Amino acid sequence: MKITPLDIQQQQFKGKMVGGLDPNDVDAFLQTVAAEMEGLIRENNELKEQQARLNREMADMSEKEKDLRETMLAAQRITEDMKANAQKEASLIVSEAELKAERIVADAEKRLVEIRVRIEEMRRQKIQFEASLKALLDSFGRQISSDEPA
Repeated sequence: MKITPLDIQQQQFKGKMVGGLDPNDVDAFLQTVAAEMEGLIRENNELKEQQARLNREMADMSEKEKDLRETMLAAQRITEDMKANAQKEASLIVSEAELKAERIVADAEKRLVEIRVRIEEMRRQKIQFEASLKALLDSFGRQISSDEPA
């Protein structure tokens, strides 16, 4: 059975015995106990309200912490994805550059072969021209020698 401050204030005791307690002292004590009990009940209610408020705040903080943790994980995943994409892009750029370099080298080698072929053709033509010129000069020389009076 719960006792309230009002129960204490309204408590009555039966008859007075000779040499018993002074009713005024008992009433004063009961009033003090009731006031103290009322203060304790009020303090208890305030503490319960404070606890409920702190529990709500703690639940809010836990929710915010969970959201923050999820946000951090998402940011970490995004960062890792961005890094992976940057590495893939860098690899692709390097591969394209290597391919382009290989094409340039292949074109240069092809051009070198063509130039060597042309140089060789020009040497051959030079030799033919020199031989033709020498034959022509020899022919003129023989004609001149044969036309000279002896």
